[in-house]
Amino acid sequence: MADELPETPETVLDNAADAADEEPIKQRKNGLYPGVSDELADSMKSGWADTELRGLEPVEQAGHTARRRAELSARFPGERLVIPAGNLKTRSNDTEYPFRASVEYVYLTGNQTEDGVLVLEPKDDGHVATVYLLPRSDRENGEFWLSGQGELWVGRRHSLTESETLYGIPAADVRELADKLREATGPVRVVRGYDAGIEAALTDKVTAERDEELRVFLSEARLVKDEWEVGELQKAVDSTVRGFEDVVKVLDKAEATSERYIEGTFFLRARVEGNDIGYGSICAAGPHACTLHWVRNDGPVRSGELLLLDAGVETHSLYTADVTRTLPVNGTYSELQKKIYDAVYDAQEAGIAAVKPGAKYRDFHDAAQRVLAERLVEWGLVEGPVERVLELGLQRRWTLHGTGHMLGLDVHDCAAARTETYVEGVLEPGMVLTVEPGLYFQADDLTVPEEYRGIGVRIEDDILVTEDGNRNLSAGLPRRSDEVEAWMAALKS
Repeated sequence: MADELPETPETVLDNAADAADEEPIKQRKNGLYPGVSDELADSMKSGWADTELRGLEPVEQAGHTARRRAELSARFPGERLVIPAGNLKTRSNDTEYPFRASVEYVYLTGNQTEDGVLVLEPKDDGHVATVYLLPRSDRENGEFWLSGQGELWVGRRHSLTESETLYGIPAADVRELADKLREATGPVRVVRGYDAGIEAALTDKVTAERDEELRVFLSEARLVKDEWEVGELQKAVDSTVRGFEDVVKVLDKAEATSERYIEGTFFLRARVEGNDIGYGSICAAGPHACTLHWVRNDGPVRSGELLLLDAGVETHSLYTADVTRTLPVNGTYSELQKKIYDAVYDAQEAGIAAVKPGAKYRDFHDAAQRVLAERLVEWGLVEGPVERVLELGLQRRWTLHGTGHMLGLDVHDCAAARTETYVEGVLEPGMVLTVEPGLYFQADDLTVPEEYRGIGVRIEDDILVTEDGNRNLSAGLPRRSDEVEAWMAALKS
């Protein structure tokens, strides 16, 4: 990164008064270039080649996003619908976090740029869609080089004409949208939480209840994935499998450093083959595996202990995998580690078998929990019978979490869906969910024998509901304990 931005608006304006008194720099009468000489301003306005991109093709999902907008239009006839992408967020001082557009916006447009807003205007018996975007940086007024978000600093944007071709939606300048929304009449709904400026323009036109109905509809629309989405999820999973292989190959280096070597190794694969990681990687070695969302990843990696790696690559279209394996750092499970691992494997097998069309969503969780409860009773860690344990939820001291969740543009996709359509709903072909039972014996748990303490095991796969059952999208990673050991040995040889 450049050390300074000598010509950004902040520095230019700070020095404007001093510059006004200096020669030969002269202030322009129109005031557009304080602190910039006429000669430099004129130079920066001219002498640039035409870079308009021609011959562009629509993005892959353009046909699917058009269908989704039509379904949205049918649900809310006669109402103006506003779906923002969101804005940049400051990380510190004058640096921002990498931008990730809202899933609702991406789902309906395929576009991922900051400040974008999709608006569906009611017309006749449907809607007319417009995507409002920042146009190319203006070279006439100097924005492209004087603004910290100008193209000289952060890179070229697509023109509005290019965007219309790419996304199949008429495009307009987003800087004019707030005024249009203030003047708009009739019922309006907005997806909240992404763009404060757009929400402010609609303050007296929307209600929280009506806006929540829009958010819920868009969440539930994502419960069933189309064929293109399943393909993107498979891409994410395939890259994730390669990321896990990368990690196994460098476990010796992780032992010499820390969990961060594992984190960095997987991140490299995610950035090379995809957009990013889909969520903070959990690289939990030893007793850290008992912390469900261990993302500090700063602990030691020791031979003889287990590594719980929960990670997923996010594709360029923002669909993410979510896979977990619990691996013996030295390549071989101890007798006790294998006993616990195999119990979790058997629970996952029972859970996966329960994933099929027409089954209740809760069935796979119940099936996995039953197996784990049986093993805990069998090992004498909790008093049976099993039915009593399940009725009182006593197994949850060691199983801790639900056995899965929907997967898609979010790692915990469809989170705003109503309870009756999600966790109390029925599985349908096209749904993609995780099955991820676990057993966790905390390092300070005095209710279990000492040798159990500090062992945590989770196995997680991404499962597609099919017409006749299910398909494990992450079957490319071994799961059975003996297969895991053989796989690790082959990668290290």
